[in-house]
Amino acid sequence: MDRVTDYTALMKGIDVLDFRMEGIPSDLVLTGEHAFPLAMNERGQVLMAASRYGKGRVVALGHEVYLEAFPTFVENALVWLKPEPGAKVGIHKTCQSVWNNLCYTSEKTELVDYFQGGVGVYITTAYESDKVKEINTFLKEGGGLLIAGQAWHWSESHKEDNTLLCFPGNQMISTSGIYFSQLQGEQGVFPVPSEIPTSWLAVSIGKDFKEDLDFLLNGVDEFDIKGSALPSEILVHGPLAFPIAMNDAHQTFFAGAYYGQGRVIATSHEGFLGHTSLSKFLNNALRWLDEGRNGVIGFNNNLSASHTLLSQGGLNCVQTDFHDKLSVYVCTSYSNDHAKEIQEFVAEGGGLLIGGHAWYWCQSNRNQNTVTDYPGNQVIGKFGLNILGSTITTDVFKTQNTDQCTTHTYHFRKSLQRIAEDMMEGKVLEEHEQSWLKKLGNDCSSYLRMKATHCSSYTSVLNLLTDMLKKTGVPQACDACPLKTFKEHFLLKVSTEIYEVSPDPDSLLPIIIKDIPQLPTISDVKVQINGNTTHGEEWKSTGLYLSPGMKSLIEVPSKIVRKGCKVQIGCQTDFIGNADQLKRAPCVHQCFSINSEKIEVSNLWGGLLYLVVPNNMRFGDLEIKVDKAVRAPYYKSGQTSREEWLQTLRGAPSPWAEMEFDNIIITVSSELVRGVDNPEEVAKLWNQIMKGIAELANIPQKFPRKERFVADVQISHGFMHAGYPIMMHSTSGENLFSPDLIKTQGLWGCIHELGHNQQRGPWEFPPHTTECTCNLWAMYVHETVLGIEKHIAHPALQVESREKRIQEYLEKGRNLNDWSVWTALETYIQLQEEFGWDAFKKVFGAYHQKKDVPKDNKGKMNLFTETFSKTVNKNLAPFFKSWGWPIENHVEKQLQALPEWKSHPMTKYA
Repeated sequence: MDRVTDYTALMKGIDVLDFRMEGIPSDLVLTGEHAFPLAMNERGQVLMAASRYGKGRVVALGHEVYLEAFPTFVENALVWLKPEPGAKVGIHKTCQSVWNNLCYTSEKTELVDYFQGGVGVYITTAYESDKVKEINTFLKEGGGLLIAGQAWHWSESHKEDNTLLCFPGNQMISTSGIYFSQLQGEQGVFPVPSEIPTSWLAVSIGKDFKEDLDFLLNGVDEFDIKGSALPSEILVHGPLAFPIAMNDAHQTFFAGAYYGQGRVIATSHEGFLGHTSLSKFLNNALRWLDEGRNGVIGFNNNLSASHTLLSQGGLNCVQTDFHDKLSVYVCTSYSNDHAKEIQEFVAEGGGLLIGGHAWYWCQSNRNQNTVTDYPGNQVIGKFGLNILGSTITTDVFKTQNTDQCTTHTYHFRKSLQRIAEDMMEGKVLEEHEQSWLKKLGNDCSSYLRMKATHCSSYTSVLNLLTDMLKKTGVPQACDACPLKTFKEHFLLKVSTEIYEVSPDPDSLLPIIIKDIPQLPTISDVKVQINGNTTHGEEWKSTGLYLSPGMKSLIEVPSKIVRKGCKVQIGCQTDFIGNADQLKRAPCVHQCFSINSEKIEVSNLWGGLLYLVVPNNMRFGDLEIKVDKAVRAPYYKSGQTSREEWLQTLRGAPSPWAEMEFDNIIITVSSELVRGVDNPEEVAKLWNQIMKGIAELANIPQKFPRKERFVADVQISHGFMHAGYPIMMHSTSGENLFSPDLIKTQGLWGCIHELGHNQQRGPWEFPPHTTECTCNLWAMYVHETVLGIEKHIAHPALQVESREKRIQEYLEKGRNLNDWSVWTALETYIQLQEEFGWDAFKKVFGAYHQKKDVPKDNKGKMNLFTETFSKTVNKNLAPFFKSWGWPIENHVEKQLQALPEWKSHPMTKYA
């Protein structure tokens, strides 16, 4: 809001700006979070801008003739720039026309040969090279600076110099995030908008970085990052940020940036800073950051290996904590200590080399925003760089061709502008640009999560994407019409992120989701919830649904505020953004941390409403108040009567429904439960199934946390997959409420996934048994609950198939690499057929008490052999050896005292 107020004050009384005059202006590049455009041409070039730095303020004009051409603007600027109303105005002699105009006013002015201090505002051209440091200090301490000029002519006569760093005007104001670029600005007559001007064309970058890359990659043919270090990906998004090294998927692991008068290089693993194979590049990087000062390179004390390696390159390297007397500071990205000081250090000319990954932090801080909350990003985010939670597979990567760095190398802003041209102006993307779209969609999502709406650089991207959505619309994904092209994926993927940060999301809703049904709502609903948890985070159902975009105020008891609880909208928590086809948006659920007693929630895609309670909480009975929602078909056994279900609840208008039984909750589209006439019968069967699951696992029949099924139009992987919730395709949900059908045809896939959730590391031997032992539960439930024999329950368990697998396994030499899935299951089936299900129950029960279980498969297989043998009072070592298990001598000797299982099934194959 400060920026909006500032813009209004600066443009007061000005309706149009006529730039048709002698003197071609420079395009101004804005990078700082406080910098914003005042005048912009039709190409998105900035001709006038303002910013703040420290306590001071800056107004920059793209040509010095504007000082005379726009007297009203100059008067507005002086009012805004003054630290106090009666402050004196110092005017450089090259701006005498301004002094001539002001000498007849009440302004206290002084015409000077150079900056002398003692003034509140200083007016100068961008060509003054004297007193640059003094002007920087003046600005930082609260002075106002009005500066005008162009850099394109200067750059033509200073081809060996870096315009961003060496042009006098940039030396004075680049700390504020405004640069005079060497690009010429297009002139014309432009109306003054009521709000800060913006254009999708303004996302273009202001430099090609070829010279920088030539220096950095001199003598560097490849980046060898093979090894144990797993790097994160770097998002390179700033107008003056650029990728240095990336893999074939355009993921960056070394990146650079200009910021103020300084430079930055970031890498996504601190281990790379000490890689011998990277020493040539790292030496180049330090010299690039040092900018020829031959100053002191300070290495943080936790980078000893890097200090040792790079001290050999002739640089003045020391190990030290950060201080502003250094030329370059080298550190990791795991701390935000001195963040502000480091940012000022770089802005005022220092160099920063920083390294570290964010993927581990991301996994450990799932409820936080990596882009904004990761400590390193709080340091380098302002520089136009962010380290992400996504990772990069290590390998050897060739360096990029610097001659093609502006045409064929992926860059976030450049790529974004190209797709905007494609979608908004009908320009066709080239083949290499088509390959950028998937990456660009991911980057847009990460970038928008910065929510830096106070920064003009950010809002220019947001406005571009918003205009794009309004121009092209969003393709509607569904089961019948999956989205297949990169362009369709891009639009659908970013639409959610745009909606979340848009200042006017309601206007986007009908563009993103067409034909939203108007469902009847209920108001001021009170929901009773048991707030206790003992076995992991738990979703507590409310029986309510929020329509797409619907806002609702949730009121919760004070005792759960700031205790890790969340409100979740949506049951479809699988991320499907990596799929080749999309039948829905990649992410359609939304979570809100409960940090106050009242919280407003909404979700673009709508969804069922849940209270999510962390593990090991004892909140007891809770009352949740919801001010507006849609009633969902919701059945809870033991609470919902058959009459209530038939007469009211099953016809509730929500498109999503839940049926909750003693130990499982099933969530499906409402159409699948509309025909359930006897919910007690469905509940009875599922209670029996879950009782069977508990029996075999030898755990209490009342689950500490109810299992969940969610049937979705598309899931992240597989036909189904285990977890909380267990995910399945919508088509698999059709038979979950038909007891007669289940008892005749079985339910192998669902029970298989429930079995996955019962697998335990001490008796699991991955990867061999990952898709094997879960089938023990499928067999048990089908045989003991549904009355379906295993050879009928699944065709793979027919006698002929079993025999064939055994023969093939033996012919291959009893190699454990071949012992998996159905072949491995045969081992367990032979044990079950001999010793019965009770033996497995006892074995699993024995494991509940075991401690110090081996971590390796060999050790665990020997322990399982010992445990099962003692449970059934038989020496099973020969049996397991016949399957190729690596049974150790001490286990064989220990089990020799037990009776031998002489007739085990494998003896006939000896």
